[in-house]
This record gives sequence, structure tokens and C-alpha cells, in this order.
Amino acid sequence: MLSAFARPFIEASVAVLQAHGIAITRRFYADLFEAHPELRHVFNQGNQANGAQQGALAAALVAYAANYDRREALAPILQRIAHKHVSLGVGPAQYTVVARHLLGAIRHVLGAAATPDLLAAWDEAYWLLAGELIATEARLYERAQVTPGDLRELTVCAVQRETHDIVSFHLQGAQGESPGRFMPGQFISVQVELPDGLRQQRQYSLSDASSRPYWRITVKREPAGHDTPEGRVSGHLHDHVRVGDVLRVGPVSGDFQPAAPEGRPIALLSAGVGITPMLSVLNTLADQRAPGAVLFAHAARSPGHHALRGEIVRAHERLPGLHSIAFYEDLPASERAANVVAGQMTLAGDLLAPYADAEVFLCGPLAFMRAQWRALVAAGISPARLHREVFGPDLLGSLV
Repeated sequence: MLSAFARPFIEASVAVLQAHGIAITRRFYADLFEAHPELRHVFNQGNQANGAQQGALAAALVAYAANYDRREALAPILQRIAHKHVSLGVGPAQYTVVARHLLGAIRHVLGAAATPDLLAAWDEAYWLLAGELIATEARLYERAQVTPGDLRELTVCAVQRETHDIVSFHLQGAQGESPGRFMPGQFISVQVELPDGLRQQRQYSLSDASSRPYWRITVKREPAGHDTPEGRVSGHLHDHVRVGDVLRVGPVSGDFQPAAPEGRPIALLSAGVGITPMLSVLNTLADQRAPGAVLFAHAARSPGHHALRGEIVRAHERLPGLHSIAFYEDLPASERAANVVAGQMTLAGDLLAPYADAEVFLCGPLAFMRAQWRALVAAGISPARLHREVFGPDLLGSLV
């Protein structure tokens, strides 16, 4: 618990961080990489280049300062961060390095306003938070029976093109065995060495059921935007990884594990490559021949952009309670069908009625998840039954 001394300083920091948070995090990462260039292998340099990581850290600092005494608000965020850290191999020693450079960045940006008392309060708050994360991560490492930074080598046994910009890679152990069990919805990190010698890890959801004799990841090539570079890791996997190659991967991680209480329906809503963890759930339910009601709704730009579409068709053969529907922004007349809708995803009225008491799971671009979250709450779905998986650095997953 934060001390009575530190509380007023942390509370007063909310407005300061809202005004100066980005400047602090930019300075933090610049100083961190200058002093410890080896950490460039740990942090996503694409997100550094486009500013996403700096923005996410600034938002996290504001959120912590505003909610330090709200355990129920912080707990799920800390779980999400801990799983991400374990997938990247973050260990206790790195927290000391981060503390030194984060406090240094606060001191540099705020200048005279960064009084000794303010810095002491943030030092206390940081280590209170870090202690919780270190303890949680230690339990996750112990459960996975690995130490921080452990990577295993898996062989690519199949490569399957799903759409023009999405490819699936099937991974097995050296003897052709399954790499192990996992919970549907979880992810692994994949490390590649790029031509300039930079090693980078990215997280990819496992996109099939755990019962398969392989792990499958389904990777979208991330295109360049007007102010963002092309995804170097996804591009490397698409262009260079072939059957027989070996990939280095981290432990199974992730607290997004969709399930519904017995007798209750489950709704799986996705867009784009966000379909990947949902298919792991759907195929697991199909393997189990689950008797309950399942809604599987997916949004894509067009039928040609709908990855792994055939697996939903096959799941219908084993799940009598499955209702699937696809939403396409560009829908040719030849693709029109009873379970296909033109336009963006809209769940309301008769479609949503059978799932009024469902556990609802969301995965896709943040704009998509925000829109669905708000629409579902407006339709009477309790926020307590809404869950989401956030790809990328926005671990807070703000949907309001």
C-alpha cells in the first residue's frame, strides 16, 4: 500500500503526466537505449519508431497515478502486463534499470518541479508496482518451468497462405511432436534476427486447438502507413520462413482465455487478424462437441480478406449450437447469403437476443472493439461480461 507521504504527490502527478507524459517517456526510452543498447532487442523497435510505445507508457503512468488505490481496476492490467513480460523474457534485474532511467526522465523533463519529495514518492510507487509484477511473473515462469529469457527451438512443418497478406505457420518439436498444451486464446512470442543484426520478438496468438500435433500461428504482414514503417518481423516471416526452418519461441502466455460458465452462451466477436485467438476457442469447442450456444461473428474488408473462413464452416458440423455471421464492407453479389451481411458489424435486435446473458469476447483493431463495446453496453450487456484481447502496445485496452 502506498504510504500517506507518497499519496498526495502521486495524485497531483495526474495532471502533470497528462501534460508532460509523452516528453517523459520519449526521454526515458532515449536514455535507456543509449545506456543499454542491448535492450533494443527486447523492445519493439517498430513501436518505438512510430511513437506507439511512448504513448502507451505515458498512458500507463497516468492510469496508475489516477488508480493506484483501486485494486480492482489495476489487477487485470497488471496481469496483462505480466504475461507480456514473461513472453519477452523480462527479469527482475531489468526493473532496476527501468527505475533509474524513468526517474531520471521525470527529473529532466520537470526540472525544478521534480522536487526530492516528488521523486521519492514516485520511487516508492514504482517499486510497489514493480514488486507486484515481479512476484506475478515469477509465478508464471515457475508454472511454465522456464527462466527469464528462455527460448525453445521449433521446426516449421507447414506454411499455409490464408489471404494475400496472411500466412499460417505450423510449428512442431524436433521429433515432430506437439510443443505442448495451452489454453485457447493464449499467445507465444517469436524471435527473429533481422538483416541488420537486430533481434526482435513479436507475440502471435495460437490460432488452432491445443489438441493438434502442432502449434499454429497466423501472421498478417503489417503494411507501411503514411507515418509508420512496414512491420519488419511479419515481413521477415512472410518472405523468408519456409518448411524445415527453425523458429525460436517463448513460453505460452496470455490471460485472455475465453470460456463461459456451464449452461451459458458464449459470443466470439472479431475483426481482421483478430480472428486468430477466436478460432482457437472455436476449434476447441468443436473438438469437445460443446452443447451450448455459440455466436461467432467476424468482420473483414471483403470475403477475400477473411482468413481461415473454411474452419468456421467445418465447426458447424460438430457444433449444433453454433451460429456464425460474417460482415463484409465490400460484399460482391455472388457472396450474399443468409449468414453474410454487407457493412460493418452491427449486433442488435433478433441477432443479439439469444445471447443477452452471454460471455462476450472481443479481438480486433481498437476502433472496432471500442465500437462493439459501446454498442453492446447500450444494448444492455453488462460490462462485467465483456472481455477483450489487445494486440500491440496498448495494454490498457481502453474501450470507453
